[in-house]
Amino acid sequence: MLSDRHADDFTTHRMKDGRTSMTKELVNRDVVGGVDTHKLTHHAAVLDAATGKLLADQEFPATAEGYSGMLTWFLAHGTVARIGIEGTGSYGAGLQRHLQANGVTVIEVSRQNRQERRARGKSDPIDAINAARATLSEAASTIPKSREGFVEAVRLIRSTRRSAVKARRSTINQIHGVLWSAPEDLRVKLGSYDRAALVARCARLRITDTSDDPAATARRMLRRLARRVEHLDTEIADADAELREILTVHAPHLMAMNAVGPEAAGQIISTAGENIDRLHSEAALARICGVAPIPASSGNTTRHRLHRGGDRDANSAIHLIVINRLRWHAPSRAYMARRVTEGKTKKEIIRCLKRAVVRELYHALQADLLPT
Repeated sequence: MLSDRHADDFTTHRMKDGRTSMTKELVNRDVVGGVDTHKLTHHAAVLDAATGKLLADQEFPATAEGYSGMLTWFLAHGTVARIGIEGTGSYGAGLQRHLQANGVTVIEVSRQNRQERRARGKSDPIDAINAARATLSEAASTIPKSREGFVEAVRLIRSTRRSAVKARRSTINQIHGVLWSAPEDLRVKLGSYDRAALVARCARLRITDTSDDPAATARRMLRRLARRVEHLDTEIADADAELREILTVHAPHLMAMNAVGPEAAGQIISTAGENIDRLHSEAALARICGVAPIPASSGNTTRHRLHRGGDRDANSAIHLIVINRLRWHAPSRAYMARRVTEGKTKKEIIRCLKRAVVRELYHALQADLLPT
């Protein structure tokens, strides 16, 4: 619902020439909105919350003025109950912040799958109307993650770090490619080094020949690539230090968990979001992390498997926590030994441990993020 300063709403009246004018009247109609977001424009649709009837749809620029104009347009049709937005994590982030700052309940709407789009067609008005209908029917009911506060800073640092790691891996592969196609004397000279030593050795190569000779060019390129790796190593180390500093201050309970470091903690807290109250139980966190067990029984076989949806990066982080605990954590090792004697496979035991880890993570996130 909206704040009191939006109580004076607008309603439209049809004039004789077909145009509409707005008069200052309180509209006693609840409406639900839907927005299809893009880089330059957003398309909005509004439905009557009581009947589901389409009242109007309109396109707005993706600017601060456009957000304000869209909100005024929504208010012209009634009291806004909630608005569903596609892409709250990308093009819709600015609109989400504007609407929430003005007291509007925002719902995150998933995009239609390809099969439905092939059957029903696709356009900006169609997508906006579908978003509104999904919000009205509560097929979409997820509160989007907050884009304010330290969790957003963690997400940005991790996103930049991830691209640096990817670039470093690609550069190291390129070093090996250049080396193994280089002239024999250079390959023999550098071929016995491991990764770290190879990068350090190539970065110190002396360049005396700047001609287009293949051997001289290979030396120059190896040094250039190695120095790029060193630069990326520094960038990754700086990101790790920033993450550790932020998480130590804002998420001490999460960082104190066994086998949880800055990378895993950053992933879990980015997946959960700073507004942790939107997750009503540990089962909700397990679901969005892809760790919730779901039935997979057939005939005489009764079993469960992990939900394959959710954030796969969060699932990977939890998996690594479990693997590390099985190496060094005595209670986890004892649990595995006991369940093996009960006939459980290692895969099933890891599934159970991942669900148990999510329970710990949920309580740690509550301790760190909920106001005391």
